[in-house]
Amino acid sequence: QVQLVESGGGSVQTGDSLTLSCVLSGRTFSTHTMGWFRQAPGKGRESISVISWTGRNTFYTDAVKDRFTISRDNAKNTVYLQMNSLKPEDTAIYYCAADETALRLSSAIGLWHYWGRGTQVTVSS
Repeated sequence: QVQLVESGGGSVQTGDSLTLSCVLSGRTFSTHTMGWFRQAPGKGRESISVISWTGRNTFYTDAVKDRFTISRDNAKNTVYLQMNSLKPEDTAIYYCAADETALRLSSAIGLWHYWGRGTQVTVSS
């Protein structure tokens, strides 16, 4: 059974940092592109960061570039999202996803095969 489990969300103040983690089980992690997405209240789900199988290629949406860092540890089957300088507009449910194809930030969200259930991040001013 394939499972993606996110953790690390919480309630923080503007300017604080959080690190999200996502563990993949039931598949070979090192052969999967991994992505982070978020969905704010009343809005659609958006792609915010993607990392390639090897970790050599990373992609960020403009809204999080220079503040968020995606990384992966293939030995631990885990992808991370380090979030710095958090803003109230970062408030959302954050999801991770996995796929065996080389998806990009611009890839349709529906193409991602496996999804976690999400973790809530709330940033107050």
